[in-house]
Amino acid sequence: MNKIKKDDLVVVITGKDKGKTGQVISVNGKTHKILVKGVNIVKKHQKAGKAKGINESAIIEKENWIDISNVMLSIDGKATRVGFKIEGDKKVRVAKKSGKVIK
Repeated sequence: MNKIKKDDLVVVITGKDKGKTGQVISVNGKTHKILVKGVNIVKKHQKAGKAKGINESAIIEKENWIDISNVMLSIDGKATRVGFKIEGDKKVRVAKKSGKVIK
C-alpha cells in the first residue's frame, strides 16, 4: 500500500519548487515517482506532424515526474508523515501529526 495516492494534496519539501503544494495527478509505483499539478514545470519543444495530429510546432509547458521522497502529504495545510493502522479488517492511512484517518 502506497503512502501517497492519486488526488492527494502534497507539499514539496526539497528542490527548486520547495514549499509549493499541488494535487497528485499520477503515481508510478515502480520508479517511485509522481506527477504533481503545477510543480516541476518543464518546457517541451513539440514538433508538428500529421501522425500526431498536430498542425503547428510549439513550445509547451507540462509537469515532469518528481521523486516521491521529495514530497509530503498535506493535511489541513501542514506537511505530515503517513502511518498505517488496522481498523476492523481494513488497513487505513493515518496522519502522524494529527492522528486523523486519511480517506
